[in-house]
Amino acid sequence: MQPAARPLPQAFSRRLRTRRLAASTSLHALFAAGLFALPGGASAQDAAAPAASASAPAQQQEEQVRFEADKVQYNNDSDQVIATGSVVLRREDQTVRANVVTWDRKTGKIEANGNIRFVDQDGNVLYTDKVELTEELKAGAIEDMLLVLREGGRLAARSGERDEKGNITLHDAAFSGCAVEDDDGCPKKPSWEITAVQVYFDAADKRVKYKGAKLRMFGVSLLPLPGLGHTSDFRAETGLLIPDLRLGATNGVELSDTWYWRIADNKDLALTGYVYTGALPMVSARYRQLTDIGAFQVTGYLTRSAVIPTNATTAPVPGNQQFRGYIEANGRLQFSPTWSLTAYGRYASDRTFLRRYDISRDDRLRSSINLERIDNDSYFSLAGWAIQTLRLGDTQGQMPIALPSLEYRRRVQAPLGKFEFEVNSLAITRTQGQDTQRAFARAQWDLRTITGLGQEVTFTVLGRGDVYHSAQNDLTSTIIYRGTPGWQARAIGTAAVHVKWPLIGAAFGGTQVITPRFQIVATPHVKNLSIPNEDSRATDLEDSNLFSLNRFPGYDRIEDGLRFTYGFDYQLTRPGWRFSTTIGQSYRLSNDRTLLPEGTGLSNRMSDIVGRTDIRFRDIVQLTHRFRLDKSTFALRRNEFDATIGSHRTYVEVGYLKLNRNIDTSFEDLRDREELRVAGRVAFAKYWSAFVSSVINLTDKSEDPTQSSDGFQILRHRIGVAYTDDCLDLAFTWRRDYITTGDATKGNSYLISLSFKNLGVK
Repeated sequence: MQPAARPLPQAFSRRLRTRRLAASTSLHALFAAGLFALPGGASAQDAAAPAASASAPAQQQEEQVRFEADKVQYNNDSDQVIATGSVVLRREDQTVRANVVTWDRKTGKIEANGNIRFVDQDGNVLYTDKVELTEELKAGAIEDMLLVLREGGRLAARSGERDEKGNITLHDAAFSGCAVEDDDGCPKKPSWEITAVQVYFDAADKRVKYKGAKLRMFGVSLLPLPGLGHTSDFRAETGLLIPDLRLGATNGVELSDTWYWRIADNKDLALTGYVYTGALPMVSARYRQLTDIGAFQVTGYLTRSAVIPTNATTAPVPGNQQFRGYIEANGRLQFSPTWSLTAYGRYASDRTFLRRYDISRDDRLRSSINLERIDNDSYFSLAGWAIQTLRLGDTQGQMPIALPSLEYRRRVQAPLGKFEFEVNSLAITRTQGQDTQRAFARAQWDLRTITGLGQEVTFTVLGRGDVYHSAQNDLTSTIIYRGTPGWQARAIGTAAVHVKWPLIGAAFGGTQVITPRFQIVATPHVKNLSIPNEDSRATDLEDSNLFSLNRFPGYDRIEDGLRFTYGFDYQLTRPGWRFSTTIGQSYRLSNDRTLLPEGTGLSNRMSDIVGRTDIRFRDIVQLTHRFRLDKSTFALRRNEFDATIGSHRTYVEVGYLKLNRNIDTSFEDLRDREELRVAGRVAFAKYWSAFVSSVINLTDKSEDPTQSSDGFQILRHRIGVAYTDDCLDLAFTWRRDYITTGDATKGNSYLISLSFKNLGVK
């Protein structure tokens, strides 16, 4: 037989049969059948091969092993098949790539050498220079290996063995969730790793167990981790989590740890214990469950400690202790594509518990339940809600409880415009305050059309009928919010025309759009002061409500009379840049004094001037400025500025708000204030960053006589340094509170936050 010519790379694609076939029915039979062109040193003579090949059962075809190689040799003396040059073996979802693969027909052992990349049926990738395989491509002995788990994380070892079930035992091993190469493909050391004398990977349970484990960070051995184990796919499992350590001004040193119970794949329970040097211990629990139609969770805290009033300055009285806690629950059930139920509830035992134990800084807790039906043309809601106040000076009995709150809206698209119908009902109850019930029905017609000159014209007609009932009105401190006790009714009619004329053209190397706007709104005189005001109190003219039919929020107050509103929008777009602004003002024809208080910008015939400007340059610069100018003096009555400058790693954020409206302080919802918020982060040394944030109260007594601030009062600040890479988040934070509220005292707090990717977070 003449030597065959060398095949082109990747020219062979043949099948190696598994050990379920007889040895003589494997590669030898295929060679004897002339399916391979063998190089000169190989022999293809085997008398039994043709018969064996012919008798190969068809049902084994799906378990055959395909392979590709640049060159294949068969040695009669040693009964070995040697494949060299870009060798690839494939069996079902498994692949092996190597420089050289040797198959010993006598023993059935397959040995791969050189630049091996072995992918198992679970997607885990094994890199090594030498590995022994069975004919089912099950790895045996391994040397100097790296195992890249499909779900993340890497295992490296001096040596190891892999049995036929896929279980792996590694010696002198290390595990890390970090990448071992940077973006340029260069080797890099992981920021953390777990070293162990032995690591065992259970393929069936997908669990990794360590013997003699130690945690190393930045190359330094920190602490031993006896009994460490985790799942290789990093699914949640029952066990203790990483503990948390912090130092606070109120409770002293805090040490906490969580025991996590994986009850089932759709439910779990986390129990956490807290130990303090300055307070009694606390426990918390969180239960979560996923159902076929939704999900819900419940969280609770419980401890025993002393409580002092929120307006007191003395320390708690020794022995004056009581049980304190907090409970929170939320969930959503989706009964069908249109019907759903959403609920959330929050309740604290007292006004300072959340702040003292650093759970939340909310000063009002809202609980709600809402049954909804939503489709393309209608909306239905049956809801109820309640509020618990944690604010200084607020009376809980004055907090509203709304039950029921009913709303239904339907939209009908017709040839002559869009019709919208709404019915709404609300009942508000207070234990120590005014009770109010309200019901109304509304119908609205809108017709939007484009003229031949390009103007966008919208015609609107609205009709509404209201019925109110109220009692104990004298318990509301602000007189104009009370309304007249008993039954009240009113009818509302509004007609409006809104014209926008966008003018588009090229300018400054980009495209600009100038849109003049003009609106006429007419509403006959409406009964307002005899109607209780529950949801229209925080009134202020701004760019968002300048062209609204009713500039009052809510439903209880209606802006009547005839008015003209005018202004313009401007937008300039250039490559990478976007600039937009809105400016407007309104004028009332009526001489009647409005019920809006002085300082809201709407109390006189001519309103104040309001506007908003936005500037954006790519994702580097984002600026927003909102303002309201006094119509007579051009004094800034509202000056609000928000800016974000920088990238996602290095940036500065500034927020400033000043309300200079000079409104009577009896309107608690409209008091003046001045506040500055700053935050920033500076990245350095590739993975490190320093961050800072602060909130400063700039309100003085001349702006709000109820304030005790001298015009510059830092409320709190936060300063820290952080390290963040692909597998580790580490942060050191110093926070200081400057205000004492009851037993939540001012002072310093220190926190270390540590998160290991693919291992755990606390």
